[in-house]
Amino acid sequence: MYSDKKNILQLAALLKAHGVRKIVLCPGSRNAAIVHTLANIEDFTCYSVTDERSAGFFAIGLSLQGGGPAAVCCTSGSALLNLHPAVAEAFYQQVPLIVISADRPAAWIGQMDGQTLPQPGVFGPLVKMSVNLPEVQTDEDEWFCNRLINEAILETTHHGKGPVHINVPISEPIYRFTVKALPEVRVITRYQGLSVYDRDYKILIERLNKYNKRMIVVGQMNLIYLFEKKYVKPLYKHFLWLTEHLGNQTIPGIPIRNFDAAIYSMSSERQNDMTPELLITYGGHIVSKELKKYLRKHPPREHWHISTDGKIADLYGCLTTIIEMDPFEFLEKIAFLLDNKPTNYPLMWENYCKTVPMPELPYSEISAIGKLIQSLPEPCALHLANSSTIRYAQLFTIPPRVEICCNRGVNGIEGSLSTAIGYAVASTKLNFIIIGDLSFFYDMNALWNQNYGANIRILLLNNEGGEIFHTLPGMDKSSRSREFITAEHYTTAKGWAEERGFIYIKVTDEEELEDAMKQFTTPETLMQPMLMEVFTDKEKDTTLLREYYHGLKNKPNE
Repeated sequence: MYSDKKNILQLAALLKAHGVRKIVLCPGSRNAAIVHTLANIEDFTCYSVTDERSAGFFAIGLSLQGGGPAAVCCTSGSALLNLHPAVAEAFYQQVPLIVISADRPAAWIGQMDGQTLPQPGVFGPLVKMSVNLPEVQTDEDEWFCNRLINEAILETTHHGKGPVHINVPISEPIYRFTVKALPEVRVITRYQGLSVYDRDYKILIERLNKYNKRMIVVGQMNLIYLFEKKYVKPLYKHFLWLTEHLGNQTIPGIPIRNFDAAIYSMSSERQNDMTPELLITYGGHIVSKELKKYLRKHPPREHWHISTDGKIADLYGCLTTIIEMDPFEFLEKIAFLLDNKPTNYPLMWENYCKTVPMPELPYSEISAIGKLIQSLPEPCALHLANSSTIRYAQLFTIPPRVEICCNRGVNGIEGSLSTAIGYAVASTKLNFIIIGDLSFFYDMNALWNQNYGANIRILLLNNEGGEIFHTLPGMDKSSRSREFITAEHYTTAKGWAEERGFIYIKVTDEEELEDAMKQFTTPETLMQPMLMEVFTDKEKDTTLLREYYHGLKNKPNE
């Protein structure tokens, strides 16, 4: 029988699944539940060593003899500090060592309770990774726990070998052994480069070819990658390709970009039918909340993430495989190894997404963004500030030779204008910037420099506050917190824009927008930078978006 603590069960099952076989067990009370569980698993060879100073070096010897990771488990408090010399040796000798420490609940650290000290991160830079497991209360806690353990074990042999530290908080009751079997756990594997001669590579291709419903999601990529023609057809026809505007030109064909609205409009039955069996991802951030919710609720059987750094990015909660290599190299390698069995999965999505209309809305923030996107000259660069701007732009089709830029590393509003201005200074193209009022006024000092030229066109959407915050629950007119959360204001950029040498254009209705857009998007007008300030009604903007999505949810064919 095993401990009923789910973080311990995840740890034991993943040690076993990752092939760890040699474990040194030190005595103690707080780690008794871990020791009992590990000692009762036949796959492990366990060794009892009382002195932690010796136990750590003993474990190093076990690892050196076999080559694979060995583990050492100790109780809480100063017992863990006695492993420090061995950890240092393992780090500089590059020995894969897994240090497992039991710990008291965080609430009791520093409260004069026995055998307590701050254990997470205690080894500092002398370990390749240090993780502090949650005490599992929810499904999300268990997913987090599973991910942390996978990451730590994989790190022992990632870009060189070395020690890692897994800290396991354990609340009382400790001595409750009621679980008869280890749980089925998700095991994340990592491939570091793939050669056609590798056995692992052939197994990966076999796994790839057994699925009919294959989806590739491409996140933000600030580049253009043109696939050779010989790769385009075999790659494009075998996968459903989804990306947002931030993906730029990094797909062998024409991707589906309006998937956010499409997913929202789907019935539960259709969502089930459209779920992929295999998900492959590359690139950076995805903006769509609908896609994240969809794939977390309808997880594929496997999720492979391809990245050059090999780091774990489990955005959809179902990651199974990390492929550490350039994603374009990987795609070109597999292009001619894909089987030719027919699949209508991409066509299912393409046909459905064609039924989702672009919004045709009266004068508003959304219509102003749509009007600009439809009028953009080619080639040019389009910079999207965060929050509403990036989400609204996704509703419209971007011309193919328009490059998209956005600060989606952390997704904050600060610096959106400064980044765009810096990019424009180094660019010979026209640079259009769509930005909301809070983002603009927060970063208005981006214009307080002498570096920019006439190739800048700023579309400032001013509805006197954070429009997207009005969609939050409870944000009605009577809410006392409303003015603080939405940051309502009555500021205009006119004086600042003109003082900084911009041609200033004020827009307050549809007719003015039509007239101003012609001047704003004409490439020949390059004498001065321009700023078009579009004033809209925040209440109307929010209502129009809700009505658009409500209409999608009630499409006749659904």
